[in-house]
Amino acid sequence: MTESALATDAAVRTAAERLHTALAENQPCAPIRDLIGDRDITLAYAVQQQLNAHRLAAGATVVGRKIGATSAAVQQQLGVDTPDLGVLFDDMEYDASAPIDISGLLQPKVEGEIAFVLAEDLAEGDLDLEQVAAAVDYAVAAIEVCDSRIADWDISFADTVADNASAGGYVLGTERRTLADGFVPKDAAMAMTVTGQDDSTGTGAASLGDPLVALQWLARQARDLGDPLRAGQVILSGALGPMRPAAPGAAVEVSIAGLGSVSITFSTTSKENS
Repeated sequence: MTESALATDAAVRTAAERLHTALAENQPCAPIRDLIGDRDITLAYAVQQQLNAHRLAAGATVVGRKIGATSAAVQQQLGVDTPDLGVLFDDMEYDASAPIDISGLLQPKVEGEIAFVLAEDLAEGDLDLEQVAAAVDYAVAAIEVCDSRIADWDISFADTVADNASAGGYVLGTERRTLADGFVPKDAAMAMTVTGQDDSTGTGAASLGDPLVALQWLARQARDLGDPLRAGQVILSGALGPMRPAAPGAAVEVSIAGLGSVSITFSTTSKENS
């Protein structure tokens, strides 16, 4: 290995350890772009893989994926023209019947999304839209709880990719619809209310023009990274409206036309007061 390659490998390891320490100690860290740059997607995914390897080694199980930066506004903010992806682990799903312990999160924000649960693998073939749609078992309303290990959400594109696409957790609704039922994801209207904040609204078209297009992008990218989407996995297909911060005691409700609603609350005890 050349001296340059050794230096790059060391930078990736250092970045992954910085993020892992922030996660393990529940304390935000400095951005990692000082180590890998702010736009190097290959290095950012290498950091993400090493970061997630720590969770796998500790016994976590992969249950799905998330796609981020699907809206034009977010891409403009991050200075990119492509989405990103992260991994969902089994300990990330929240039960809507109990308040989320906000002290276990660093700086949570919420988004209203359509989640897909897959009936088939998306590992072979052209992965065209017809194949991707046929692989969907059902769609369901979801709330994604985003969380950044980077202090003050001071993120570049490389920072958020490396930090598992700023994944924190999610909760799923109970009303399931198949695409064969006539549910059209791109046309579905979404409204999210969060205590004390302006409503967040949008439609499925906010996610790359169609959540199924977002799922197709994710399927192809995941396969290119050597870890294809599998049957049974939960896929968070991208925000349908603006993200909102989640303060202690906040109540969140997301309604999606055709999929009903899902709601969560956050505990009143913040990390600083716990």
